Amino acid sequence: MKEKLFTKFAELFGDAENTGFYFSPGRVNLIGEHTDYNGGHVFPCALTIGTYGAARKRSDRLVHFYSMNLENFGVVEASLDDLTNQAAYGWANYPLGVVWAFAQKDHTLDTGFDLVIWGNIPNGSGLSSSASLEVLTGVILCDLYQFSDLSSIDLALIGQYSENQFNGCNCGIMDQFAVANGKKDHAIFLDTATLHYEYAPVVLSDSKIVITNSKVKHSLVDSAYNDRRQECTDALSLLKTVTDIQTLGDLSIEAFEACQHVLSDPVLKKRAKHAVAENQRTIEAVAALKANDIVRFGELMNQSHLSLRDDYEVSCEEIDILVDLAWNTPGVVGSRITGGGFGGCTVSIVKNEAVENFISTIGEAYQKKVGHKADFYTVEIGDGARKM
Repeated sequence: MKEKLFTKFAELFGDAENTGFYFSPGRVNLIGEHTDYNGGHVFPCALTIGTYGAARKRSDRLVHFYSMNLENFGVVEASLDDLTNQAAYGWANYPLGVVWAFAQKDHTLDTGFDLVIWGNIPNGSGLSSSASLEVLTGVILCDLYQFSDLSSIDLALIGQYSENQFNGCNCGIMDQFAVANGKKDHAIFLDTATLHYEYAPVVLSDSKIVITNSKVKHSLVDSAYNDRRQECTDALSLLKTVTDIQTLGDLSIEAFEACQHVLSDPVLKKRAKHAVAENQRTIEAVAALKANDIVRFGELMNQSHLSLRDDYEVSCEEIDILVDLAWNTPGVVGSRITGGGFGGCTVSIVKNEAVENFISTIGEAYQKKVGHKADFYTVEIGDGARKM
């Protein structure tokens, strides 16, 4: 991959002398969906697929971005003197947003840079291609401009800040955190209210993690993602009138049931119910994994999907078809939607001996039902973003 990137870099920018090579993973969340902006727990892991970058400082004020996945887009040129989100920049607003966010956090670049990227995360799949690109840019800026005072947690927060403030998606911290802090063969049990986290080994001796891409693309900025966040904020305000909490994640299921009467709007009640229950499910799921109770972990994944489908209403017909097919396929321990929703992917835990049948059976049935193919990835858990 390095050779391919450096060849393209030299073709675009004259040569590839003194160019750095970087990688930033995608992520999948095993359980704990839409809890990260509700002060709850999440349980994501970094993947071995992701975004590769080749970058080098310039001597002027220009920044150049080029994606080998979107070659028709050509080189996007921007200036450090005008760090604004522009429709014409397209995908490049993500790395540019990080440059902007660095400046907002008093880490201003003295010169521009050239960046060529290539990624193997399917676009719009819900595996965090945007967070991968944001954290990649953060790692690159720290390396090129010697910002040694920023930790991997700082880079995650800067990536989230840029996506919220520059690109207009009001996402929580989970995606960037998982991408920046991933650890091989471990998932991250993160309390999003405090950013306290621990690594939990994911040792699936007789099973694999299989991601199924519905090939239904979504853009969280344009979807109901921000609406869901607002609904949770509204529910929290009402609940605060009767109970002393800071976030929905502070509530146990029993405590929520005792005070939910203040939520007269049935939609707000459903949204809050999901946030509270999903947080508790995540805590229980990690305990089950530590106890090597993979069957219970799978049951909680299934419950998570039902809650996301019925209470949070972020699933869609194609995803529900994939999950239903998985639940009816022998050897599946658990399956659910993963990511922001409204399309994207499912994550399933499948017994080793059943993986081949899982892919062929579901692939065939899904194509028959929806008229297009799904993609399958048997994934491994990898490390976080870094210079290679």
